[in-house]
Amino acid sequence: MSKQQSYYVQTDFLILLTLFVCVSLLSIYNAEQLPQFEGDSYVWKQLVWFIVGMIAVAMIQFFDLDQLYKASLLIYGVGVLVLAVLLISPPGIAPVIKGQQSWFTLPGLSVQPSEFTKMTTILYLAAVISKHKEIYRNATLKSDGWLLIKIAFFAAVPILLIMKQPDFGTSMVYIFFAAMLVLLSGIDWKIILGLILSVSLVLAGVLGMVVKFPEMSQDTLGLDAYQVDRIMTWVNPDKQSEDDTYHVDKSMLALGSGQLLGKGIDSLQVGTPEAHTDFIFSVIGEGFGFLGTAGVILLYFLLMYKLLTLGLNMSRYSGFGAYLCFGYMSILLIHAFQNIAMTIGIMPITGIPLLLVSYGGSSVLATMIGLGIVYRVAVEYTIQQDYLF
Repeated sequence: MSKQQSYYVQTDFLILLTLFVCVSLLSIYNAEQLPQFEGDSYVWKQLVWFIVGMIAVAMIQFFDLDQLYKASLLIYGVGVLVLAVLLISPPGIAPVIKGQQSWFTLPGLSVQPSEFTKMTTILYLAAVISKHKEIYRNATLKSDGWLLIKIAFFAAVPILLIMKQPDFGTSMVYIFFAAMLVLLSGIDWKIILGLILSVSLVLAGVLGMVVKFPEMSQDTLGLDAYQVDRIMTWVNPDKQSEDDTYHVDKSMLALGSGQLLGKGIDSLQVGTPEAHTDFIFSVIGEGFGFLGTAGVILLYFLLMYKLLTLGLNMSRYSGFGAYLCFGYMSILLIHAFQNIAMTIGIMPITGIPLLLVSYGGSSVLATMIGLGIVYRVAVEYTIQQDYLF
């Protein structure tokens, strides 16, 4: 192997990805043993999506960060355009599934554009922040306020389109990673604290209205009845019906029954709903116990730690590359936190998957594309270090 080829072998990323693939395939295989999956084979489909994702990762390595930076506005625009087209597409192409118009459905294939626009949005927000930092090297309250407005505007466009689907769970992911980029962009803490206080008051007001006036909140806030029920179940599960708490009850029963070491493969007994997607963490808990779930959490920690340190190191050479790492890390963080938290009843149930583990073509491919971009950041950081020393 030549020295140039060695730049593209990022061992830590490759090891972590291999472990995630193994965890995903083994967990989905275990979930398939439940009676509700009789005749289905999601493992092979998931493997195919991982292979397609790996091809995408390899293809992204042909583009350097400067090329991605120059193309970021175009890529962002395409992502927003696809979201807009989704909303005006006929039911034959974009059907309403579970009350949401979130998928393009073609023969043998369903695509969820909002999964892909996470990375197109992060790509452009990273470019916006890094360009702003180059122009305003001596930051002021005015320049920081202008940066906040730009981040908020370019994040709000896809968020509003996704809320129109409506998919509030995914829109919360966008809000979170945009907020994380605001925090990490170096904006003055006076502005940050004011923003945190304002958002906290708004969220508290919304939550209070839903709890005190659930029927009124549907008309005022545009929430569906099932969304209000999920919030009420989260806030006060003891007062809800068994139907409302069914998913959480099954999830916690599966997790608890796994105890320390789990029941092993082909030994699941709890029929957890959506076991291969939203509640895959419960399947891991039942099959492999506390040690299995702790191992998965450790994997996420190691990957996010790698992204954080890579971003901090890359900031010396490329602000754009650094913010790409921070943005991708934020997506992993909110997905892992929300998904795991909802399985144990401390967060409301949403349709947010456990990235790199849950079954899903759009989710896997979009996450692998994001991984390919930060992998390219790692490659360029290695090259910079080699030239320096």
